[in-house]
Amino acid sequence: MTADDDLSRIGISLPDNLLRQFDEILDVREYHSRSEGVRDAIRIYNINYQWLADTKSPRKGVFTLVYDYTQADLFQSLTNIRDQYTDLIKVSFQRQVTRNRRLEILIVQGESSRLKALSEQLATLKDIESVRMTTVALDG
Repeated sequence: MTADDDLSRIGISLPDNLLRQFDEILDVREYHSRSEGVRDAIRIYNINYQWLADTKSPRKGVFTLVYDYTQADLFQSLTNIRDQYTDLIKVSFQRQVTRNRRLEILIVQGESSRLKALSEQLATLKDIESVRMTTVALDG
């Protein structure tokens, strides 16, 4: 058994609705236990956010946003942010998904610290439902 195989027990507290949603996902994905699902979720979380610690290397990636595009203030805020980061945003694709909701995909490339700043600005906007980022390092 290697050090990676050593297991530690943890206890977590969750609201009932969050636990129900998690259990539904476990059933759909056919996990054998909550522990297996939590390990997988933590692994995914770690992979998605490792790049936040990397402040210098160049990266490429995809940002996906879901938001209520009928909000005039949000539209202007998004426009301002896009204008501020035109050097990072290589492609922007938008599609209406419901009457008031829009999915936007940004293909980005640039220094990690600037990509992080862009993602933080997007995530703090009111009426943004979701911001997801996937990036990969260009070196190595």
